[in-house]
Amino acid sequence: MAMTPEETVSYLDAKLLKAQRHLRKMDAYYEGAQPLRFLALELKQEFGERLAELVINWPEMVADAYEARLDLTGFRFPGSISNGVDVDEADADVWAVWQDNDMDRQAPQAHLESIALGRSYAIVGARGTLEEGPAADGALADPFDEDTDSPLITVEHPTQCITEQDPRTRQPVSALKRWKDSDNVQRATLYLPDSTRHFYRARRWVEQDRDEHRLGVVPVVPLVNRGRMLKHDGRSEFASVIPIADAANKMATDMMVSGEFHAMPRRWALGMGAEDFEDEDGNAISPFEQIAGRMWAHPKKPGDVQVGQFPESDLAVFHNTIRVLAQIAAQLAALPPHYMSFTTDNPASADAIRSSEAQMVKRVERKQTGLGADWRRVMAIALRVRDGADWDARVRRMKVVWRDASTPTVAQAADAAVKKRQQGITTLRQARIDLGYAPEEIRRMEEEDEAEARRDPVREIALGLGGGGSSGAGGGDVDAS
Repeated sequence: MAMTPEETVSYLDAKLLKAQRHLRKMDAYYEGAQPLRFLALELKQEFGERLAELVINWPEMVADAYEARLDLTGFRFPGSISNGVDVDEADADVWAVWQDNDMDRQAPQAHLESIALGRSYAIVGARGTLEEGPAADGALADPFDEDTDSPLITVEHPTQCITEQDPRTRQPVSALKRWKDSDNVQRATLYLPDSTRHFYRARRWVEQDRDEHRLGVVPVVPLVNRGRMLKHDGRSEFASVIPIADAANKMATDMMVSGEFHAMPRRWALGMGAEDFEDEDGNAISPFEQIAGRMWAHPKKPGDVQVGQFPESDLAVFHNTIRVLAQIAAQLAALPPHYMSFTTDNPASADAIRSSEAQMVKRVERKQTGLGADWRRVMAIALRVRDGADWDARVRRMKVVWRDASTPTVAQAADAAVKKRQQGITTLRQARIDLGYAPEEIRRMEEEDEAEARRDPVREIALGLGGGGSSGAGGGDVDAS
């Protein structure tokens, strides 16, 4: 029997509460706020507040390293003409929706949360203002909404959003976003295939408002990192690095403690007790309670006093251990050696650096494939919300354009693009795409090419005689000289 909307809200709310514990743990590791592991309780009790936990935040490094290579630069429809609309215009139309929602800023946040916590979410809806009432939160519309007809796209944190998926299609059949407003009132929005319902919590969830959109799909798309067949909620990219990071933090903290106790010479005295230590005024002082200057003493026969010191300890054992742990963490996360700074003194060559990045680049390309499918679904829903027409079949074949996940130099990328263009393998537009220019930048370049051709038609003819063709979108050339 199907659940009522109120029962669905309660079910998803309980599911979200259950997931939050693990998500907050992953979030603490990314923020470097995780508790210190493996540390003896007696040491904590003796040092008290003097013992500061030294955190080497490798999980943050892993997540940031992957996110930095996920730059979405545009959308491309297949073919040249589709439904009477030039493909360039279709590309620009989708990119305009993306830009209207400030997705250049939002998308990296969604990617980062997905990599660090295993998933994030994107929600699509119509722009507008919630109706204010006795239980409304008084949300105000963004003044920029008046300047665009684009639908609203937002990215959501997994501690506030959850979905229930169809086991056959693996697409959401319901979704919930839950938050607490400034008046400390619990609010939730339930997303269903044909409606969006707004709730607030009194003693139970009470429906406040609804929107019968009749889309036929839930307008919530999970952006999942490393999802598996039976684990659809994804996995943090640094999950396997956490035990190694805990060990490194413990060793780093021990190194600081050893620096306090053993890196400086330790004094000892035989034949003296605490009562033998007085200042010039006869007041008792206790060197035994000092940390760095603590003295070890033992009573002996009166008058027979010996004083000496132990040699200082070498902290290299901690350095070597942390170095080994860094190598293990880098192997698990597929990070190149130079990311962890444990390479040799001689800098690696450019070819060696690219070779060391091969595994990481392949992982990022896998993420681009998965995230590309998710963003394609987001934009399909956005166009459906905006146009109110049938689903655009072209969107299923739309390609999401990403910046190259590897790190070639500008000179290498330009040299490869120019050679392919000169051999007639690619057009001028494709060469510019290969160089990482965004669609808007390419269109501006083509407009400037056309304007320059009108000012200097002789040069245009010369380029055409030289095999360059038109400088417009059809594949013009650049002056090779």
